[in-house]
Amino acid sequence: MDPDPSPSTMDPIHVAEAGPSSSIEGGATRAKCLGRRSRLTWGAAAAAGRQAEMEDAHAAAPEFLGISCGGAGGCAASAPPSESGEVSQLRFFGVYDGHGGSQVSQYCASRMHAAVQEEWERGTGNNEDSWQRRWEVAFERGFERVDEELIVNRVAPDVVGSTAVVAVVSGCQIICANCGDSRAVLCRGGQAVPLTIDHKPDREDELARIESTGGKVVNWGGPRVQAILAMSRAVGDRYLRPWVVAVPEITFHQRSEDDDCMILASDGLWDVVSNEEACDIAYRVLRRHRRNGLVGDATQVPAQAVAEYLLNLALRKQSSDNISVVVVDLKARSRRRTRQ
Repeated sequence: MDPDPSPSTMDPIHVAEAGPSSSIEGGATRAKCLGRRSRLTWGAAAAAGRQAEMEDAHAAAPEFLGISCGGAGGCAASAPPSESGEVSQLRFFGVYDGHGGSQVSQYCASRMHAAVQEEWERGTGNNEDSWQRRWEVAFERGFERVDEELIVNRVAPDVVGSTAVVAVVSGCQIICANCGDSRAVLCRGGQAVPLTIDHKPDREDELARIESTGGKVVNWGGPRVQAILAMSRAVGDRYLRPWVVAVPEITFHQRSEDDDCMILASDGLWDVVSNEEACDIAYRVLRRHRRNGLVGDATQVPAQAVAEYLLNLALRKQSSDNISVVVVDLKARSRRRTRQ
């Protein structure tokens, strides 16, 4: 998939047993509702790398949900949700790393955001005790629906599958759902805060789950489920059920004024670039662009510069896999006007 020419103005996309949720903490944050002045921009870059075919896909749905931050849940505003009702757009971002073909990753890119949106709208309750569960159910059922649609719509053979790492960004929350070994990382003040944990077959809890259902993890060029797949969760891959499941792991993270950006990427990046290196690069590139006033211009979106830099770095480091990178600038603001 080629990098989008102007990701900051992308149109909404139009086509084609639940795991526990968790909260990954990144240290002390200054909680504040950022919805009113949050102007997200984003960039994306992708390349086949050293592979003959491109099986990755990525997507952004900038008009995912039009709702108040309080309505979405987890709002840090001092006023209760009913009083902090200014409507803003929740954005959805996703990276999908296909294997065995590109059919499943492309289908996820075209469909996942809509399935999650539909399931969220079917949910009820906005009180403080239920908003997280509403999102958990929306993601769990959305992933399940997309996985089932692969069969109903005959999208791909059973041996084709894809990772899925997605994030919904509101004024106060970053909500991530992950299935596989693609990854989301938050860059906060130049420091890396992991938003997801890779689903590798040798991860202690994943290994126990696989073995409890009669499966095996074999070291064949690295740990693999049934000596075949190097991840323990994926959309598709029906031939490896019940060991490889399409059940997302969901995390909630409070936004902070210290947040610089969020990086979602396939393992083509993470195999050769650490979380810390990626965030250090993102911090420096964003700071340079902001200092030079290159913010908000569709031809000079700082997030796009970060995505392209990370892509090229992975290529220089001879990543052996497809590479897809989505960068969301969490501090974007309007471009400075040029003085006449």
